[in-house]
Amino acid sequence: MCANVKYGIWNVNEPEAGAVNTLVRSGYAPLAAMVLASRGLRDGIQAGQYLDCNAPLLDPFLMTDMDLAAGRVGLAMSRGEKIAVFGDYDVDGITAICLLTDFLRRHGADCVSYIPGRLEEGYGLNPIAIHQLHSEGVRLIITVDCGITAVAEAELCRELGIDLVITDHHECKEVLPRAVAVVDPHRPDGGYPHKNLSGVGVAFKLAAALCGDQEAVLAEYTDMVCLGTVADVMPLQGENRVFVARGLEALAHTKRPGIAALMAESGCAPESISASSIGFMLAPRINAAGRMGQIDLAVELFLTDDPVRAALVAKQLCELNRQRQAVESEIYRQAVSMLPAGRPPEAIVLADESWHQGVVGIVASRIAEEYACPAFLICLDGEHGKASSRSHGGFNLFSSLTALSSLLESYGGHELAAGFTITRANIPEFRRQICAMAAGFYSDDTPRTSLDIDCAIPAELLTISNIDSLSVLEPCGNGCPKPVLMMKMLTIERITMVGGGRHMRLRLRSGRHSVNAIYFSANPESVSIQPGDVVDVAFTPQINEFRGERSVQMNVLDIRPSCSAECSPEAAGYRALLEDRLTASVAAALLPERTMLAMVWRYLAASPAATIQESPLCLCRKIVRWTGRPLSLGQMMTCLDIFRDVGLLEVHRLHKYITIRLTPGTEKADLNESQTMQRLLRAKES
Repeated sequence: MCANVKYGIWNVNEPEAGAVNTLVRSGYAPLAAMVLASRGLRDGIQAGQYLDCNAPLLDPFLMTDMDLAAGRVGLAMSRGEKIAVFGDYDVDGITAICLLTDFLRRHGADCVSYIPGRLEEGYGLNPIAIHQLHSEGVRLIITVDCGITAVAEAELCRELGIDLVITDHHECKEVLPRAVAVVDPHRPDGGYPHKNLSGVGVAFKLAAALCGDQEAVLAEYTDMVCLGTVADVMPLQGENRVFVARGLEALAHTKRPGIAALMAESGCAPESISASSIGFMLAPRINAAGRMGQIDLAVELFLTDDPVRAALVAKQLCELNRQRQAVESEIYRQAVSMLPAGRPPEAIVLADESWHQGVVGIVASRIAEEYACPAFLICLDGEHGKASSRSHGGFNLFSSLTALSSLLESYGGHELAAGFTITRANIPEFRRQICAMAAGFYSDDTPRTSLDIDCAIPAELLTISNIDSLSVLEPCGNGCPKPVLMMKMLTIERITMVGGGRHMRLRLRSGRHSVNAIYFSANPESVSIQPGDVVDVAFTPQINEFRGERSVQMNVLDIRPSCSAECSPEAAGYRALLEDRLTASVAAALLPERTMLAMVWRYLAASPAATIQESPLCLCRKIVRWTGRPLSLGQMMTCLDIFRDVGLLEVHRLHKYITIRLTPGTEKADLNESQTMQRLLRAKES
């Protein structure tokens, strides 16, 4: 089968030759020039702007209400009023809290920090916290990385005589909280040019506004701003690019004992720190504190000056992360067992009383990716539930939850990730409506997973010097991703399993050129390859260093069968057939000729496996490769339905895979008796 083909569609850009030549003349190496041209950059000036890590920072006071926020905080500092910095429990929120708390204390403020208990209080400003801070004599609350939806909580603050300054970076609802100041780059009445700041980025801007010396504040806290920006997957463009580039330099020589200890404990080498190592090594361990209910450890990690204590905290965070992984695996197992069989749902909505609120978001992300649809996991407690959701394929979670807000008790987040609370009684109706919304967004059999590829390259460009030249794109991340390349018609010479059988090492050949590749979490059976196969490979290029020698290596992202003819993912006509809205022209285009039916059947009949399980597009590509004839996804699905109608085979769908089992003893049948064939013929003649 081809179960581990991850992406149904490969979107391969084609760099314009003139732009590549211009960039090469501007000093860029050929491979870097191809990647930059593929991203729409036509000359050295545009490329320089895209890659600039030293652009001047924008004036904080360009942000709506920043003058009001800085004025009220400054007044509290001058009066000696007690201030509370209230934030979220993820990396972005933690770094924002630590940055602003440390800044205010250093400037003489009476300041405390407050992070809500994830399990007891949930996300965001809440009555429990407000009453607690009021009892402690707090006169001003400053939110970081949260608060933009806290309309009711803002009213409670007013009733208790607490002033509220909100700094956030999440999407705004129609009604803003009544606060002294609401600072959010997403405000519809805001004019701040850079909308995609992180929560810690907005907190930094407030500190800079208070200080009056933005460069001095950044020099002190650039590591925190970098960590929060990368962990929250903000686009590495504009100011964020400056934050991350300078933050990575600071992290390589960090002065904070806690960060140094965490890097050492997690095996993250300071000299090779990158956005990727933050995302995959540091951020999960910091997040584990909030997910597992020990958030104070993460705060202490950033603020402690004691190296001995820092080492102990780092060790505890790594242990919490291991516990989180075990809990995550169990929730994932349970969730997958609850999925319905048959046709894939347009959205997955699952609920359970035993799930850990701090971990379900990670599981939702994994399920959304694996089953190619939005996922909503709800932790039930009595008659109420708290949900974490993750998007897939561009489905906008925030706008969808807004449309269904009458079914929810509260909600917040953004396009790709959101949370909400809901009563148990409303879950079935929420499931029905969100699935209907997703059905309107997606096409039934059009692949929902896609991989954006910078360009296809010939083998001779894959050299050490060319790969080294790609470092000009660093820091890489959201908005400036690592280069993704493709090579076509590669012959698999050798397959070796490594890492205890978990990963696959390949030797690939194109003409006289050979190259090594590593494909993590894959094996020949799951990817359905064997030596001698001719494949297309999507990969990120890298240099492998072993015993002092450097060599070129592909880090494989996906493998698919090479095709000698066109294999189109087009399935709109097939969807029209399923929904009984065929037109004469659509039916004529979809109606398979006898030769097409024959070639699909011969491929299926020649399969040595009793059961074929594939992603539909992968199966289509294999048929095209085997026959050398063009075929679209919609045409293949139509052929399968015709064969099913007359009893030649059984077809079942389970999420993004299709299972085909030929019926023994029925090699011949009258295809004209197929209901699908008759519907197409009638529609064609109408």
